[in-house]
Amino acid sequence: MKVLHVIARMNVGGTARYVGELVSSASDNGYEALLATGHVQGAEVVDAVVTSLPVVRVRHLGRAIAPLNDLRAFLELRRIISDVKPDVVHSHTFKAGLLARLVAGDFKRVHTFHGHLFEDQSFSPLKKFVITFVEKVLAKRCDVLVSVGKQVGAEIRQRGIGVNAKWESIAPGVTPLKLVSKSVARQSLGLNEAGVIVGWMARMTSVKNPMLALEVAKKFPDTLFVMAGGGDLLDAVRDAAPANVKVIGWADAAMMWSAVDVVLSTSDNEGMPVALIEAQLAGLPVVASDVGSNREVIKDGESGFVVPGDVKVIVLALTKLLENSELRVRFGASGKVRCEREFGIAKMNQAQKDLYIHL
Repeated sequence: MKVLHVIARMNVGGTARYVGELVSSASDNGYEALLATGHVQGAEVVDAVVTSLPVVRVRHLGRAIAPLNDLRAFLELRRIISDVKPDVVHSHTFKAGLLARLVAGDFKRVHTFHGHLFEDQSFSPLKKFVITFVEKVLAKRCDVLVSVGKQVGAEIRQRGIGVNAKWESIAPGVTPLKLVSKSVARQSLGLNEAGVIVGWMARMTSVKNPMLALEVAKKFPDTLFVMAGGGDLLDAVRDAAPANVKVIGWADAAMMWSAVDVVLSTSDNEGMPVALIEAQLAGLPVVASDVGSNREVIKDGESGFVVPGDVKVIVLALTKLLENSELRVRFGASGKVRCEREFGIAKMNQAQKDLYIHL
């Protein structure tokens, strides 16, 4: 069985690692897989996982809407599919899902929603309307729609997308990071301060709402906050950061989660964030906004707090963790055990394999 995965770009993040794991583990699971992808654009960085994958480049494919290049990318993808002759074409993210599902052929179609764009403030109401309409049409051209979390799938169906389609929810499988000692990690990241440190790690774009993290940090002037990631808002975040916030740009996740004591996530929208699973596998408690499938990742009141994206509420939750070391340890231990059970690599791979075989 041959599976062709299609994604617009493999930028640093959970989606790239999710797709990368599916491609790299295919042979161990009894089928072949190939990745068709374009290039990262702007301030984004390619995820290192790409270097170890069998990849065919779709030269004109990228995240940005560009009609002429998108047409060229469609023709390139159609040629790749004709050459590869896959049994399944599995697309990820909107742009790749649009192009892949328009290609005609005798193969099964699967599309995975790693989140959605409906809460992204950088998208105008008109763009969201167009995306919703297109997704409704494309859903009818799929054999199976996959969501990375149950809540993500429910929110998409609430928009009228794929209401009568076959759906599966397949959570990401995550390998625990290779941690180092706290002192080594802090030295590596240039953090010479002792005491409790709060870490924030994501793409610095509007949908991740890094500005909300800065507002929260202002309420804790004696606590160091470290913000890692790159994106179009990186310079704006650096300019607006108060004295107790260190913005370090892109950083190794293992080093980041080895260095900090509490994790903060302020996103306006999420799928099922791999970064927060990795953080919990590292034994860290998490305070996260109540969006997407965050409640499926974090057990509220047991491994962290899942709260509305409001400064006052986030501050209250964060205060409980910052002032109580025993609570941090208990939440961290609980999250580690739960994530090991719920987000194993073998569990994800078996679910995907079963889906392909069924098709």
